[in-house]
Amino acid sequence: MNLLPPDPAQSQAPVNLLIVDDVAQNLVAMQALLQREGVNLLLASSGAQALELLLEHEVALALLDVHMPEIDGFTLAELMRGSLRSRDVPIIFLTASPDDPVRAFKGYETGAVDFLHKPVAPQVILGKVNVFIQLYQQRQLLKVRNEALERALKLNETMAAVLTHDLRTPLSAILLCADKLSLELPAGNSAAQQTLQHLEASTLRMARMVEQLLDFSRIRSGGLRLQTTTCDLDALARAVIAEAGSAHGLERIRFQAQGDTVLQGDMDRLGQVASNLIGNALTHAGEAHVQLDGRDPQRVVFRVSNAGHIDAALLPRLFEPFKASFHQSKGLGLGLYIVDQFVRAHGGRLTARNDAGQVVLEAALPRRCGGPDMA
Repeated sequence: MNLLPPDPAQSQAPVNLLIVDDVAQNLVAMQALLQREGVNLLLASSGAQALELLLEHEVALALLDVHMPEIDGFTLAELMRGSLRSRDVPIIFLTASPDDPVRAFKGYETGAVDFLHKPVAPQVILGKVNVFIQLYQQRQLLKVRNEALERALKLNETMAAVLTHDLRTPLSAILLCADKLSLELPAGNSAAQQTLQHLEASTLRMARMVEQLLDFSRIRSGGLRLQTTTCDLDALARAVIAEAGSAHGLERIRFQAQGDTVLQGDMDRLGQVASNLIGNALTHAGEAHVQLDGRDPQRVVFRVSNAGHIDAALLPRLFEPFKASFHQSKGLGLGLYIVDQFVRAHGGRLTARNDAGQVVLEAALPRRCGGPDMA
């Protein structure tokens, strides 16, 4: 009686089983027992022939006779384990020798999943083969689904990149029109001026979101490239602070620098790191303490702290994409993820911690871009 499971979905390719035995009658008996629709039996009368079949076919299970001339079952198993193509193929050894614990141990040592003694009851061998067929089919199905999911994600990322790139043009046009209208409006029309300010603020916020999505797409696609040059983090931080101060007030930002703050890096990306860290502190705490520490000859530390506390459960996930920070997010939740990726691209490390009522975000950047990750 054939106890093999029903056929898988018609779209699924036949499952290959490798049977190796130097006795022709044994091959015929195994073929009669295991043959069915959806199962393709690969029969080999020697180890050399089996290796040739393994080069041509992907196999779900190998049934190997232990006693064979030239290449025995144990040697064949070792050769299979040494090949990338066949190293994960499950192996069941079949032997007519008396039960010998030493030989059984050697079989398991060479990678067998089971060691059976002839004559083997048909129900036993069929039951074991069924299990490995089902496991193989499940792996293949998962592989197909993962490939389809990866294609869908790739398509979504491509569409997002194209969309965000095309959005920059109309956003620039809106900003130009708003700027022009603000010059033409009468000085006493405060309501219209306020409306224009809201329009400009919302457009700038949307533009920042678009830039974040573009950076996210570049990072995910591996398209992020650094243009390295000599950068003075002191001068760069002061420029970012001046820009942030015009919107939030310079009195809310404290700045300290010590040591040599010059390094090799991408000035634009490092500017985004400084801007995002300082902006994050100002948005969520209303103040920021910015520190530059260049006393270490191997690295420069850019540190931003503010009053507050991050829940311990959130700290390990703070730099994941599309995650809100320690307060309700006012954006996409990409800012800290992008900062982390930019710091990593420079060979540095971004960390976050709570310290005596302060939230501290610290970027340790090597002097030479692409250097080792700093602890």
